[in-house]
Amino acid sequence: MVEAIMINWVYVVLLFILGFITYYRKSLDLFGSAVMIIMGIVIIFSAGANWLLLIVLFLVMSLLATKYSKKYKMSLGEFEGRRTSKNVISNGVVACFMAAFGGYYLPFVGGFIGAIATATSDTLASEIGVLDQHPRLLTTFQKVDPGTNGAVSVLGTAIGIVGAAIIGIAAYFLGIMPNPLTAVVVSIISGTIGCFADSILGALFENRHIITNEHVNLIATIVGALVGILLM
Repeated sequence: MVEAIMINWVYVVLLFILGFITYYRKSLDLFGSAVMIIMGIVIIFSAGANWLLLIVLFLVMSLLATKYSKKYKMSLGEFEGRRTSKNVISNGVVACFMAAFGGYYLPFVGGFIGAIATATSDTLASEIGVLDQHPRLLTTFQKVDPGTNGAVSVLGTAIGIVGAAIIGIAAYFLGIMPNPLTAVVVSIISGTIGCFADSILGALFENRHIITNEHVNLIATIVGALVGILLM
């Protein structure tokens, strides 16, 4: 018991180091890094460090995708740059909640994977999909400019599914879900549905300035979590 607690504190120290790196590298602002650390500590002591590593995997993939083709994205005005605490909360709070209570209600494990798969799928679809020159608005299938809220593309959809699948595979190898097929099925289905929900919300509400991108991300991760729960 004492040894397990000591190991967890080692991960907390590593989490602080990661928070410093994300701030120093201008990936997150100060409050964004602080919120990430707080949510990480909650996950470490409620679910375990292996659950946290799945979120770290999402963080790494999202940061790499954001930096990819930076100059082109800047020319389109679509480069996000440093993310804030609002981004961290909207993408991570649902997964944090699922992890905190996953030990008490088994379907929340699926909710945890679904929330992260959604955040991963949406981020990769947005950051890589913007390179596709033929996006269409999901609600009307009208051709729109790359980066338009609610737009989908073949490239974005494909990379989003790949990202969700990676989360499922990692969930199995990290021991979060014991069955590899279930892990991948839950992550792909919940992540893809959550990602499409993000696009629909973006097209119907964000484009009309009814809700913000953070609201869209939060609702999408809730949808992904609910699908993950239902699939368990």
